[in-house]
Amino acid sequence: MITLHPQYVIDENKQCKAVLLSIEEWRKVLEALEELDDCRAYDEAKAGSQEAIPFEQAVHEIQQQEDYRP
Repeated sequence: MITLHPQYVIDENKQCKAVLLSIEEWRKVLEALEELDDCRAYDEAKAGSQEAIPFEQAVHEIQQQEDYRP
């Protein structure tokens, strides 16, 4: 769990309008979000009905797509 020390920006009516984090804390939040996104992508791929292909074939197909640029 990330430990955060937020500071709140409030308006004249004492309504919260924004949150401030240190750059270190913000980077930790971004890192955690990226990791979560990777986990979700993995879960989606695992749940899909796509047929598995050999790694070498996947690399070859990716290289072909990179070489083909319209």
